[in-house]
Amino acid sequence: MTFRSHALALACLSALLGGCGGGAPMTFDLAALPSSGRPSVAARSISVAEPVGLQPFEQDRIIVRQAGGALSFLGGGQWADRLPRLVQTRLIQSLENSGRLKSVSRPGDKIVADYALISEIRAFDIASNSGEAVVDVSAKLIADGTGKVVAARIFTARVPVAKIEAGSAAVGLDAALSIVLADMVRWVNSGH
Repeated sequence: MTFRSHALALACLSALLGGCGGGAPMTFDLAALPSSGRPSVAARSISVAEPVGLQPFEQDRIIVRQAGGALSFLGGGQWADRLPRLVQTRLIQSLENSGRLKSVSRPGDKIVADYALISEIRAFDIASNSGEAVVDVSAKLIADGTGKVVAARIFTARVPVAKIEAGSAAVGLDAALSIVLADMVRWVNSGH
């Protein structure tokens, strides 16, 4: 069983068990990319800032975007932490697991980094009109000494969801984030 299928099975099981406990919402996590098993080949270090986003994305709630653009919270489920902090943690872990950087840290860790990665969560929701989990993140890689933007890119993924309910939404959003994380890790490691 692969890491991704194992995570999917756990999320589905927790969604099925969610109806057994009463009124408390199920708590869902997001997964980092698995370790590549490669030794570190670069001498670069990077600091990953917590992503910013509009107020609805600053919480631990799963969001549905209606056809007209209105946002609502999906009942019955929540994230294991505030979404920006959870995404930051999984991005750091994914970059570490790639084995291509000397160090990966947070801005407050007092580690001198060659680059800072700043990002914005532009979408992290279920699009009700298309039945898709949508993750859209803009990122900038900044040279630490000069503050110069070395590279900038928008990362987007859309994954169909079986139905608009907490378990399916969490699985779909986790799958979409995995695509975005893989693209971001390749981009950061491409040597900007």
